[in-house]
Amino acid sequence: MFNLVLFGPPGSGKGTQSENIVTTYNLHHISTGDLLRDEVSRHTPLGTEAKKYMDQGMLVPDEVVIGMISSKIDETPDARGFVFDGFPRTRTQAEALDKLLEFKQTKIHLVLSLDVPEPELIKRLVSRGETSGRSDDTEEVITKRIKEYHLKTQPVANYYFGSGKLETVTGNHTVTDTFKALSKQINKYILPI
Repeated sequence: MFNLVLFGPPGSGKGTQSENIVTTYNLHHISTGDLLRDEVSRHTPLGTEAKKYMDQGMLVPDEVVIGMISSKIDETPDARGFVFDGFPRTRTQAEALDKLLEFKQTKIHLVLSLDVPEPELIKRLVSRGETSGRSDDTEEVITKRIKEYHLKTQPVANYYFGSGKLETVTGNHTVTDTFKALSKQINKYILPI
């Protein structure tokens, strides 16, 4: 089983590239946002627990999110592997994910970080805001979101760098060229299907 964490600030193309990776390599996508919504809609015990926090506007505790990830992995025992998107966001979450995967006799094999210059991120997000009608895609809000991303994820990147798993890929090329660069790293572990 091959497990990949895909990092990238808002506007880096992480969502698009996750889809490309999942399709090309026949991996399962684990997005914590999607997992939370799914568990809540199915009224699972973990979903009910998560909903209590969400209804109060609080963050869902790490142990609940880890439980959902564990359930997702257990639901797909024949999976070729997983792409983790939106998790881990803190060093504590990265350590918890490592423990969970070790218990399941697997690990994170590769962490890919999409590196896009801030002016390009701002340009992409402002453009996306104009087409999607999202009111939070102003340059000021976007700049704050990017700074917050770097502040929170840098310790996670350092954690994976320390274990030799982090690879940075330039993400300000075309979607196709960026995917080729990501694939070059992934192909060291598994080949497309």
